[in-house]
Amino acid sequence: MAEEDYGSFVDWNQMGDLAKSSGPTKVDCKDLKEFKQMARQGYWAKNHKLRAQVYQQLIKAIPCRTVTPDAEVYRDIMGNAATKKPSSNIPLPDFVDDNPVPRYCLKADGLASAHRIINCLAGQFPDISHCPSLPAVTSLLLHFSKDEAQCFEHISRMLACNEPGKRLLDQTFLAYESGCMTFGDLAIKYSAASHKLIVATSQDVMEVYSDWQRWVLGDLPFSHVVRVLDVYLVEGYKILFRVAIALLKFYRKSKAGGQGGQANQQQQESSKVRADIQAFVKGIASTVTPDKLLEKAFSIRLFSRKEITLLQLTNEKSLQQKGITVKQKSSRRNVQLALNPDTFSSEIVSAKEMRDIWSWIPERFALCQPQLLFTTSTHGCSLNRFYSHCEGYEPTLLLIRTTDGDVCGAFLSTDWEERKRGGNKLSFFGTGECFVFRLKPEMERYEWVVIRHPELASAIKTQDPEDGAASEVQTSDNNGLAQPEKPVGDLSPFLSARHFNLNSKNTSMFMAGNFDSIIIGGGEGNALYIDAELNHGRAGRCTTFDNPPLCAENFQVSLLESWGFEDAMSK
Repeated sequence: MAEEDYGSFVDWNQMGDLAKSSGPTKVDCKDLKEFKQMARQGYWAKNHKLRAQVYQQLIKAIPCRTVTPDAEVYRDIMGNAATKKPSSNIPLPDFVDDNPVPRYCLKADGLASAHRIINCLAGQFPDISHCPSLPAVTSLLLHFSKDEAQCFEHISRMLACNEPGKRLLDQTFLAYESGCMTFGDLAIKYSAASHKLIVATSQDVMEVYSDWQRWVLGDLPFSHVVRVLDVYLVEGYKILFRVAIALLKFYRKSKAGGQGGQANQQQQESSKVRADIQAFVKGIASTVTPDKLLEKAFSIRLFSRKEITLLQLTNEKSLQQKGITVKQKSSRRNVQLALNPDTFSSEIVSAKEMRDIWSWIPERFALCQPQLLFTTSTHGCSLNRFYSHCEGYEPTLLLIRTTDGDVCGAFLSTDWEERKRGGNKLSFFGTGECFVFRLKPEMERYEWVVIRHPELASAIKTQDPEDGAASEVQTSDNNGLAQPEKPVGDLSPFLSARHFNLNSKNTSMFMAGNFDSIIIGGGEGNALYIDAELNHGRAGRCTTFDNPPLCAENFQVSLLESWGFEDAMSK
């Protein structure tokens, strides 16, 4: 029986339908693509013994460091666990960051065994400095292990994985923190409505998102998390992002349905929002089945391991540059600290409005504070002066107030100095992290059209990035604007148009400038056009951002500001 072979730590009375073994009894498959499909469909989900055997097969196939502790090492160190009564009073290592071992469906002794295993792992992996998901993963694998030693070996292999580009568990604060930032970036792009809810209800969005891994590995009910584990062991870390985004979507839906939409939401302490999400995830079984959760997770398009890896590396680099590599109480600067209302001063937006804009920007800039680079009220209405004050800063934020009182602008990912690469031609540059927005008469953001409509990218490019070079763009609306060639490595690696096979080059016309104008957005019009005197402008629909006019089609500039991003940690 499964209970005898792979269930000695399990309280079968808590397992519900999972205690009944049915369905297939073996998996005869060696093709990875087919195996992935079987995992997603839950092929072994109804047979506890088969699931345990599949887990063992998958974990044994993980490429590991030459010297990786195995079951024999555990037995040598811990002795015969059967003759020693384990104790859950053994404190867990500091690197789990106070995360307890979830009981799921373990017996009391199983919980104590997890404590023993984690402490033994701490001794064998002294380089681990931050691994908050380890208690949950240990508890989960104990449900499918013959003994403590086997569970120890399986987790050791996950920790010792050395396959290029594959990660299973964060083991440093740098990796963990960059994962939180990456989740924030993905939430902004793939769950905009949910992100808007969190911004509206929480005082610190980043603090809320710091729980994203715990939602999946810790808060989800056992019936749901084992289905995630099925796929996670086959496909790796990116599955955690997918499931967490799906949970955020379901949470927003529950709040919209239960409280008549977002309009009634009031901002509150972040701890209350965190507790509310945790309670929702723990009780999700009443409204969302495991299959429905995975279906939602895999319905997110344009979400690849390559995208996550590039973004994670960029966020890690940002943290390293700020000196944030170990956990410290002051490491997470929230938006309110970066936007101190006592020191922030803009003639166009209030501190609260700037905070709302800050919630849209990529997470690696969330530790920065706004730095006023240029304002027409001080520096005058000169495009040359605008360039001279903004060159050398990346990214920048453009704010415009019209004489009609409308307020709009753009987040611009790339240094304005890039315009010089086009010579005398007005040339497009930038990346898909650019977006345009309006604040008045109502607040709305318009991001790169490819994010909202992935079908516009026929396929993600798989060739070496060094093969990618920007091509010429010709449009009747933009006087034959050219997109210059750009050396690899200079642009932000995330959402660079060269990573996509775009059906139309009009969808990647982000920003352009020369001596007589600046343009934001292109293709069948421009989102914003500003003349050389920074006095007159035009607003319209454009293909790149698929936006309606941000203000009156022909407008006069009352005030224009450009903001940079200053490292708040160096203060």
